[in-house]
Amino acid sequence: MSISQAGPDPHTTPGSTESRPPAPTEHIDKRGWLALTCIALGVSIVIMDATIVNVALPVVIKDLGLSAADAQWTNAAYSLVFAALLLTLGRLGDLRGRRRLFLSGMILFMAASAVAGASSTAPMLIGSRLAQGVGAAMIVPSTLSTLNAMFSGRARTIAFAVWGSAIGGMAAIGPLIGGWLATDASWRWAFWLNIPIGLLIVTGIIRAVPETRDTATTPGGDPVGVALSALGMGAIVFALIEGQWFGWWRQDNGSASPVGPALTAGIVLIVAFIVYERRRAAVGHPALIDLRLFTLRSFRSGVVAAMIVAVGEFGLLFTLPLLLQGSLGYTALSTGAIIVALALGTFLISGMLPQLSKHLSRRAIVQTGLALEALAVAALALTVSTTIPTWLICALLFVYGTGVGMATAQLTALLLSDVPPQQSGQASGIQSTIRQLGSALGVAALGGLLINQLTNATHHNLAALHLPETTTNALTTAVSQSAGTAIAGLQAAPNGSDIAQAATNAMITASQTTLWVAAATLAVGLLLTVGLPRTPTT
Repeated sequence: MSISQAGPDPHTTPGSTESRPPAPTEHIDKRGWLALTCIALGVSIVIMDATIVNVALPVVIKDLGLSAADAQWTNAAYSLVFAALLLTLGRLGDLRGRRRLFLSGMILFMAASAVAGASSTAPMLIGSRLAQGVGAAMIVPSTLSTLNAMFSGRARTIAFAVWGSAIGGMAAIGPLIGGWLATDASWRWAFWLNIPIGLLIVTGIIRAVPETRDTATTPGGDPVGVALSALGMGAIVFALIEGQWFGWWRQDNGSASPVGPALTAGIVLIVAFIVYERRRAAVGHPALIDLRLFTLRSFRSGVVAAMIVAVGEFGLLFTLPLLLQGSLGYTALSTGAIIVALALGTFLISGMLPQLSKHLSRRAIVQTGLALEALAVAALALTVSTTIPTWLICALLFVYGTGVGMATAQLTALLLSDVPPQQSGQASGIQSTIRQLGSALGVAALGGLLINQLTNATHHNLAALHLPETTTNALTTAVSQSAGTAIAGLQAAPNGSDIAQAATNAMITASQTTLWVAAATLAVGLLLTVGLPRTPTT
């Protein structure tokens, strides 16, 4: 029996006293638009919170006296819990109600944001970021699966365009808001801003978002599956996030690193999870995920392409601010303003997607978007220098953002195209988990490549100045360990023009290499889309 035939009608619940959820509709009415707006805002603040802290973090470090490890975990804690629980909580929403999970996640996210903004110590801030990650993992899969269950046909095209634009746009706007708040207000508002927005979302959930769930599967516990999934994903993401700082097997001081063993343990746990889930499903017991989803070519090809694309996209968003602030003389606020060009491209193309879908297949839209992304990044790699004009950076980021707007939403729609609506929660949880893995891998791989290339190029350029070896080594260490942010101090130092120029040129060289790899990664993602259908199967 195929998974599309499994179970009873997803819109009936035998023996249930709950109201019958609406069937997917091809028309978005007033209430549908309100629900769509609420869902887009919900995923927006999750994505914004993942990026807004990056720009505000230097101010937080100074204000709370955070150590380097504290600062790393302020970001890592959020991503770690988010990725580890996406799969589990997506399935929980399928079984217990996606609207209920969305509402609970938003309330938890607001409460954790209030505590984060009021934090006075590192443990308080990191703990609240962990709680935010749990809330985010409840929100994202429930929003995506709700859209998949609410809409069909052209309405689904519009809904996914709005959802994808919210992700792409907020990933770009987050740094601007973070820079503005850190500069003109307080870093605490980077968290407290979630509270008034969250209250609006909660009101919209209660008034407009319908309850949907998977009624084809008998609810049941799978504690072993939950533990294997959460621990395995958590270990893998921990390794990807921390690998560039601790080293994979040995730290700089020669002691053993926890990263390599964590990655190995994570892979073993995920393999054990897959074997366990297959055996559990074979004997008819409730399973956390239905592995038959991967027999669908569109889903299988889509999640692989989504992971590769996330590597390139999130790796770029991590490395680009380091280049702009470290070597090109931009402040945190001006860096955020430049990245708004990316958001502008994403927002503008989102309004055109329903019309484009009348003339192009969804696969063609995805492929066009990925081609624009790859070309824009390659052009940036060709032109980046200390004299590159701001308008050119903005123009290339606008083209890149247009590609993000075209590819993100439609790729998500296509990989879910053959998934039955009642299973959309676990499917969206899987694809969100894969994307999060891709983003962590992108930051680790491209960030690690940037630091490695920066270290080598800085040492080479400084050695050419015939400085004492101790001076060369000390300056190289300062530049590499600061990920290039120390270059701004060298540029401002008196009588240090040659040294500053050497370090600046090293950052340009390292950035060019990283941008070329990001462009190549996006091109690989483009090639992988050949396995996607041209249009969704109804």
